[in-house]
Amino acid sequence: MIAFLCGLVIQVDLGSCVVDVNGVGYLVAASTRTLAALPSPPEKARILIETVVREDAILLYGFSESAEREWFRLLTGVQGVGAKVALGILSALSAGELVAALTTSDKASLMRAPGVGARLAERILTELRDKAGKMPGNKGGFTVPVMATPVGSIEADALWRWQGLASAVWRLHRLYAV
Repeated sequence: MIAFLCGLVIQVDLGSCVVDVNGVGYLVAASTRTLAALPSPPEKARILIETVVREDAILLYGFSESAEREWFRLLTGVQGVGAKVALGILSALSAGELVAALTTSDKASLMRAPGVGARLAERILTELRDKAGKMPGNKGGFTVPVMATPVGSIEADALWRWQGLASAVWRLHRLYAV
C-alpha cells in the first residue's frame, strides 16, 4: 500500500490534485482542507495517502494530517459512508469539530457535509460516538501540515521523518490506551 507521496504538485483541481513522483503523475482525491494546504504548483509536497483497491480501480486519497487520515478510515467504516462522503465530511468539519459534533450529538453539523442527510448523520453519531474520545482532534493528535519543501532540504526531510515517528507513537498510544 502507498503510505505517502513526495513529489511535485502539478495540478490542483476541485476535489483532487496530481502529484508527479519521479515522472509518474498520481491522481489523488482529497478534502478541500488538504487541497488548501498544498503549495502552489509546481512546488514539492508530501501528502499522506490512503490506498483503496477496488475490483475496477486503485484509488488514492490524500491528507495533510494524520488525524484527517484516521478520521477518513473511521468514517468509511460506517455503513453508507463511502470515500466521497467521508471527504465531504472532512471538508466541512475539522478533526476537532468532528470530535465535538460526535460528543454533543450535533446532527446539524454533520448534515453540513454534502451527501449527509438526517438518517446518515444519525447513523454516524450512533456508530462513532464511543470512538470519538480516542480519535485525534484538536487535543492530543500528532499533525504536521503539508508544506512546500525545497528539494534536498535536510530540515524538510527531518520534519517528515519526525511526522512518521509521531504517527507511529500515536497509533501505539491508541492501541495500548486503557
